[in-house]
Amino acid sequence: MSLALSAGMRDALERWCAGLVALDGAAENTIAAYRADVAGFLAFWCTHQDGPAGLASLGAVQLADMRAWMARERARGAGARSLARRLSAVRSFARWAAEREGIDVTAILSARSPRHNRSLPRPLSPEAARDMLDTVPLQHRDDWQGLRDAAVLTLLWGCGLRVSEALTLTGADAPLPPALRITGKGGRERQVPVLPAAQAAVAAYLRACPHQQAPAAPLFRAARGGALSRRQVARVMEQARAQLGLPASATPHALRHSFATHLLAAGGDLRAIQELLGHASLQSTQVYTAVDSAQLLRIYNDAHPRA
Repeated sequence: MSLALSAGMRDALERWCAGLVALDGAAENTIAAYRADVAGFLAFWCTHQDGPAGLASLGAVQLADMRAWMARERARGAGARSLARRLSAVRSFARWAAEREGIDVTAILSARSPRHNRSLPRPLSPEAARDMLDTVPLQHRDDWQGLRDAAVLTLLWGCGLRVSEALTLTGADAPLPPALRITGKGGRERQVPVLPAAQAAVAAYLRACPHQQAPAAPLFRAARGGALSRRQVARVMEQARAQLGLPASATPHALRHSFATHLLAAGGDLRAIQELLGHASLQSTQVYTAVDSAQLLRIYNDAHPRA
């Protein structure tokens, strides 16, 4: 955190972050991103003040100051989406500060977020997803590690789990039941049906895994017995997609996108898909209708006879 911040400002930032954990159940990575976003703005503001400034000084922020900060972030390479996220975090912190200090932070709250086009998810086709599951195990000399990676990816594609959710499963979850209770973003719980193929993939991995399973231990183990990391899962998919000639968008999270898109294409109910994905609002799930429509349009354009 910047040394330009006063002790009081640093303490306020940590108390705000602690409140996000306590009230919203925000994930550790989310908190870290918000902390960095707000700390960056506060450091900028303190520089504008020619030295450390207290929390009450936010009442002196003008719209021109907000524009100057946003221009600097743009100059540093922040895209519209990243800048919108940073501004959202700063607004949230400003509201929190206003409630405690009785200050007017209208200028901060009225700063306009940059416009950005929401990119559509880029799922894999069913054929590409199957090829991925067949190719990933070939990246390891030890069969058990290949079975492990195939099991993880089967949970992403077959159950719609986030990779972080799959990697938080423990020995107590094995053997996988017909339905898993998953705690996702914001501490929201959901019941996720487990396909027989996913149960079989995890069972095959566990039979081959050389590390002793314990109820509190991670279900998916790294080579030396520690917890498998998200980066390791991403790396093995990078290797497999290079062999398959798939684009860089073929990531672990793309398999979760594929789960939703393939369900929708098969006639799945949008509200049910929302529940399975653990989205807080239907709006987050509705993006998949655009993906499905875009795929249909491509098929139409490829197949329609032209005069």
